[in-house]
Amino acid sequence: MPINGEASHPFIPNTASDRAVMLAAIGVDAFDELIADIPLAHRYPDLELPDSASELEVVAELRSMASSNAEPGVMPSFLGAGAYRHFIPSTVNALLQRGEFVTSYTPYQPEASQGSLQAGFEFQSAVCQLFDMEVANAGMYDGPTAFAEALLMAARITRRKRLLILNSIDDRLVQVATAYSQYQDVTIQTVSHREALDGAIDSSVACIAFQSPNFLGRIEDARAFSALAHHHGALSVMHTNPIANALFKPPGALGVDIATAEGQPLGVPLSFGGSYIGILASRKRHIRQLPGRIIGKTMDTRGRDGYTLTLQTREQHIRRERATSNICTSTQLIALMVGIYLATMGPRGIREAAELSYHKAHYMADAIDGLDGWRVARDATIGNSGAASVFFNEFPVECPLSPGEVNRRLLDQGIIGGLDISELIPRGMLLCTTEMNTRSEIDRLIQALSEINAVDAA
Repeated sequence: MPINGEASHPFIPNTASDRAVMLAAIGVDAFDELIADIPLAHRYPDLELPDSASELEVVAELRSMASSNAEPGVMPSFLGAGAYRHFIPSTVNALLQRGEFVTSYTPYQPEASQGSLQAGFEFQSAVCQLFDMEVANAGMYDGPTAFAEALLMAARITRRKRLLILNSIDDRLVQVATAYSQYQDVTIQTVSHREALDGAIDSSVACIAFQSPNFLGRIEDARAFSALAHHHGALSVMHTNPIANALFKPPGALGVDIATAEGQPLGVPLSFGGSYIGILASRKRHIRQLPGRIIGKTMDTRGRDGYTLTLQTREQHIRRERATSNICTSTQLIALMVGIYLATMGPRGIREAAELSYHKAHYMADAIDGLDGWRVARDATIGNSGAASVFFNEFPVECPLSPGEVNRRLLDQGIIGGLDISELIPRGMLLCTTEMNTRSEIDRLIQALSEINAVDAA
């Protein structure tokens, strides 16, 4: 509507008349008076910007820049280590882009947010089924923040200060957990496998935390770790790959108290590292210490199903000293992607994705073991931790030359290689497959690796 006789636009509200009214209200004649303390030379500096361009020219330039990326899907990719390229059904984007979801934010008002709330409730329910856990929250920022929050949750539940983490875990999880806990009056101690755990655990330990599949892709003895923790009155925290839960026993079936994961494999594209969603689930008896939001299902006065934010444990909603989390950004949109993915794939589809990932990784490992100069590091350890013989969809390989050089040569052949883990294993590379890697892509990688070694041998 017009303001002072001038047309107004809801997204460009400050007309000249608007600015004059605001300046008069604060007793200032001109805007420059508000920035008088800034030296004139720095108020409007000359910027070395290129000439303006049309939209067509900008799009062409951006496409040219994007073409320099090594993109999984365009190129065969064998890079995993926490973010994985899995099949995403077309239903995910079709529903995700509906206006009522794209434009929604935190569903504080249940009367206006039933669709978003139901989507979050279905996400929680599907997570509980996949992880065999009793309760799950509506999502965290990402996998590492979910893991860090789980450690602090264990400390609150047990009222203990020491957190034991197995060193077969992804070090990036430890780094985030350390950042989260540095002002929380808790101590993180990284330990190796069972022998070191036996010597480190006592009545001051809040939890034993581990990753399975671990950073090298191997399956840990979660049941034994949980039993050891419980024997000392501590909790067990397991960080996992959600796809692996469809093939191996899930955390709940292994006696785990708190389970976390990066939700990206469940229908979320790689997207240069985000945005993703963290999964956090636990036993029902710990629900009051579960951070984030929990959406509940109820019934209205007419007997119809209704959804609402049942528990909100951050300081915006309750007294700060009782808050269990400062998570405040809504992860609802990414949770919706995960929910649609799980509903579309179903138990059988997720199981098939897990089986294909597993079998293709083992096919590739056996083929690499047959190459001169290459060896699957089946007995490799992280620090002093013990080796495990069972792995899921990724595994370490000892290369005949530096992994960086291997990856450069693979990229020259249009192949995205693995992660350089030379700091853990001499000339080590972590390779990964999912259901998206065809047999011809794997055979192409094997041929490329054999040629790399043959060239250097000559």
